[in-house]
Amino acid sequence: MADSITLTETTYFILLALVQPNHGYGIMLKAEEMSNGRVRLAAGTLYGALNNMVDKGWIEQLPAEYGSRKKEYILTDLGLEILINETNRLKELAACGDEVLKGVH
Repeated sequence: MADSITLTETTYFILLALVQPNHGYGIMLKAEEMSNGRVRLAAGTLYGALNNMVDKGWIEQLPAEYGSRKKEYILTDLGLEILINETNRLKELAACGDEVLKGVH
């Protein structure tokens, strides 16, 4: 199942930002940085996506420190599998494009 999922660019960068534990604002910054500014997440969009990914079992919320309002998240094993499969799919697409376009001006 995990190998048949195609991610949006936004979802892909959110998952990449969660290879290490991260909180909402950190995810926003990391996704924007890694995407060279293409992915800019509004808070509502991000938290909707995070809730959806928690429901799917791709990420999990870490226990909050006492008194902290920060919610930190991290990939689950399923989320990591999905991220690896998507990265491999993207590599295959790029390799195919490179091969076809080789020598085209």
